[in-house]
Amino acid sequence: MNYDLIIKNGLVILDNGEVETDVAVKDGKIVAIGSDLGEASEVIDAQGLVVSPGMVDAHVHITDPGGSYRDEWEGYLTGTKACAKGGVTSFMEMPLNQVPATVDAASLKIKYAAGENKLTADVASFGGLVPFNIEGGIQELDEGGVAAYKCFMATCGDRSIEGDFMNADDYTLYEGMKQIAKTGKVLAIHAENATITDKLGEIAYKNGETTLAAYVATRPVFTEVEPIRRAILFAKETGCRIHICHVACPEGVEEVTKARNEGVDVTCETCTHYLYFDTSELDAIGPVVKCSPPIRDKENQNGMWKKVLAGEIAFVTSDHSPCTPDLKDKENAFEAWGGIPGVQNNVDVLFDEGVQKRGMSLKMFADIIATNPADLYSLNSKGRISIGKDADFVLIKPNAPYTLQAEDLEYKNKISPYIGREIGAQVARTILRGETVYSQEDGVVDTRPGQFILK
Repeated sequence: MNYDLIIKNGLVILDNGEVETDVAVKDGKIVAIGSDLGEASEVIDAQGLVVSPGMVDAHVHITDPGGSYRDEWEGYLTGTKACAKGGVTSFMEMPLNQVPATVDAASLKIKYAAGENKLTADVASFGGLVPFNIEGGIQELDEGGVAAYKCFMATCGDRSIEGDFMNADDYTLYEGMKQIAKTGKVLAIHAENATITDKLGEIAYKNGETTLAAYVATRPVFTEVEPIRRAILFAKETGCRIHICHVACPEGVEEVTKARNEGVDVTCETCTHYLYFDTSELDAIGPVVKCSPPIRDKENQNGMWKKVLAGEIAFVTSDHSPCTPDLKDKENAFEAWGGIPGVQNNVDVLFDEGVQKRGMSLKMFADIIATNPADLYSLNSKGRISIGKDADFVLIKPNAPYTLQAEDLEYKNKISPYIGREIGAQVARTILRGETVYSQEDGVVDTRPGQFILK
């Protein structure tokens, strides 16, 4: 057979571990794995590189459309180019920050239209669970092809903006879970206690606190653990499959593990920034590193790494949540937007911190960036290097340190807490369904071959 593409001589991460082998691609699919595969229209020599499944980043915020309120935030064009440069071949897009939020059939169609001819990565969508869409909106989103649902137990959204997202009260959570259970899809949950964190933040602000360290103190560990327990209780009652987003403390992971061992269908993720930064350095970096749940102390970070390496955390995401620089450029950390731009630096940072510094196996690396999120959200053509799957790859150059500069970023707004940091591995090439969308030699392509994934 004459293939479209053969990737030769790389260390390829397969389901049973890594092996030096070749991979052949035809019509965007993986069709052969082995040696002496024959001829191809294009041959890529991956000598010295690790060939991993392309990252499936299961937690990304793209603000398109901005509804005239957030037009200068991250759009599909720049956001998916950053994905390509960072080794992310597909992602799960959150239903909020865009205006209108994705909560029904009409808003879902608006979002799909906004992304037309702008995608350099494949995109699957979350539908929102909010107090104003539990009378038909859940079903419309299911029929419209969302891969899963998302809700906030923490306060979110801007009530002055019509159509903005809104956190779920307990009744909405309970009723929404009952409805989502009937779809068979997963409800992903931002689990923080809104009442307590809001009040603690209000008190600290009135007392003149301004630092990120003080902000972290207003969102203590128990304010994550309590809503995780509550969500698990509701899941037991309703039979809804749930996933806890961006867990930032080992105690939260322990609640998920305990429930899973008791038969509850629950998983969790953490984020790259929780495994990289700690509270002691936040104020030196500035509000660009503010997020919620907050980045906790070094002991907490070490505990999170133990949970990752023990297999208790299903996968790692970016929670890419950018905004305009003015919303970060605040002297008072409590006034700054909470969200970290990170989708371009998942693969390289995680490979360096996990594989190179902590001895994570390549198989586990592929699981936490690709296989496990693809499996959870039934992205059946994604997440593995195996015959019949989409030919999505990231080629990684190990032991190749570089220092990230602002001009390296593909984001619309060139801000990131990783700027100035030395990262010990590099993304050499990203391939989406057999087509190179980024290479170190040529940069990001402008062909925009990405597609929306409908479920």
